Amino acid sequence: MSPAKKSSKKKMLKITQVKSQIGYSGKQRKVLTGLGLGRIGRTVTRVDHPCIRGMVTKVVHLVSVEEVEA
Repeated sequence: MSPAKKSSKKKMLKITQVKSQIGYSGKQRKVLTGLGLGRIGRTVTRVDHPCIRGMVTKVVHLVSVEEVEA
């Protein structure tokens, strides 16, 4: 028999763009595109993973982040 699995509730990040990307570097625009953002008010949900956290850190001044349970 397989070992009992732990309850695998994945943590998710709800990321909302709150500020325009106009006037910021091309790298920051690419990060927003990579996250699936590009317009003010657009919201995406991503798995809480170190690479996603790093992307959010690069554009923290343009987005708001909430942790949600999936």
